Amino acid sequence: MKCPFCKHPDTQVVDTRENEEGDSIRRRRRCLSCDKRFTTYEAVELRMPQVVKQNGMRSEFDEDKLRTSFTRALHKRPVSTELVDAAIDHVTQKVFALGEREIGSRQIGEMVMKELLKLDKVAYIRFASVYKSFQDVGDFSEAIDAVSKPGTKRRKSD
Repeated sequence: MKCPFCKHPDTQVVDTRENEEGDSIRRRRRCLSCDKRFTTYEAVELRMPQVVKQNGMRSEFDEDKLRTSFTRALHKRPVSTELVDAAIDHVTQKVFALGEREIGSRQIGEMVMKELLKLDKVAYIRFASVYKSFQDVGDFSEAIDAVSKPGTKRRKSD
């Protein structure tokens, strides 16, 4: 580590302490050239993967975009904020746990759909209609049939 005073490249660690939360380390250092002391902090930096869009463009993973997707799908649906936050955290953790440098937006969309299906079937259908670009009523009907509970019959309209 370079000395911030004289820019000498060699410094010596004099003292090392972990913070109370255990998520960073404080180091007291001494410059071997000018003998001045300074403090550095070391912390883990976690990086989310880049999101690769359908058109090949790349962007940073944005939890706010994820929240917006959930919010739009769950608009006026009886789902608590705590459950939505938990679903967003679950998707974020899954993306991070993949350990990849890049992830396709389609893969994130599939994760969102799985979480919405657990939360609210109407929200799932709303999201799926946009995500899968439903073209007609038949697409909606297929999606509704897919989420209907086994043994439950859906009324057919004439």
